[in-house]
Amino acid sequence: MYREFFQLETLPFSLTPNPSFFCQLKGHQEALQTLQFCIHSNEGFIKIVGEVGSGKTLLCRKLLESLDEKFITAYIPNPDLTPLELRKAFVRELGLDPARWQDQHELLTAIYQHLISLYAAGKKVVLLIDEAQALSDESLETVRLLTNLETGNSKLMQVVLFGQPELDDRLNQPHLRQLKQRITFSYRLPLMNREDLDIYLHHRLAVAGYTRGNLFTKRAKNLLYRASNGIPRIVNILSHKALLVAYGQGNYQIDHKAVRVAVYDTEAAKFYRKSTLVKLTIVIALLTTLTVFVVLLGMEPIK
Repeated sequence: MYREFFQLETLPFSLTPNPSFFCQLKGHQEALQTLQFCIHSNEGFIKIVGEVGSGKTLLCRKLLESLDEKFITAYIPNPDLTPLELRKAFVRELGLDPARWQDQHELLTAIYQHLISLYAAGKKVVLLIDEAQALSDESLETVRLLTNLETGNSKLMQVVLFGQPELDDRLNQPHLRQLKQRITFSYRLPLMNREDLDIYLHHRLAVAGYTRGNLFTKRAKNLLYRASNGIPRIVNILSHKALLVAYGQGNYQIDHKAVRVAVYDTEAAKFYRKSTLVKLTIVIALLTTLTVFVVLLGMEPIK
């Protein structure tokens, strides 16, 4: 659609977590460095928490891309699994067929033996679980028990949990305190500030091959920031729609009017629509009251 019109090599605001679009904002870069340090230091249990749409999955993909061949990674994007399903998913990610073992005890023994062999070969195993707040209490306990697999002086695997803030609420429950105590490093992924937004837009457009100066006007970016609240996913959705609007109008620059159309067409940005409408309603009510008051003052008393 608009790719050729704006002379782009690829869509700059796709929601697909492509590591090429990972932007080295201060918070995201700190999160990545924390993860890399912990994993290379064999820290064991790590937790990354962030709001919906803050870039946790993209961070996870970037981490996976950055690890060299000495790391064996197991990535579970959908953790809404029973304890048995979780173990089987882990086994599959390690390249084994879980159907070879008849019950959970045999499966756990196989996991332990395979981890021992990988450790002997100088490999480090990292289990990464996205959307970890969706794990049931039983599955969280399964993850904790998996981290009990160790040699006399070293853990056989590390775990990284990526989750929404609800994950912290879950872990604060008394019956999950054993798991919480295992977490050696935790990082909360921040949302973008206004300066971050400029960097973010410039980075994604540059990766997409845009070379024609400032695509978004300053007013457009100000509105984009207010409507998105600094959430990368919402920024992507609104930017994509604003590009469609500008393309449809034949405009080569995105102004605040194009962003406003995108905002009004986006459910996730309705908080901005509501606040705007509330302000507008208040202004209209005040003007109406003032008009009535002026009219009454100008009327003669009824005799």
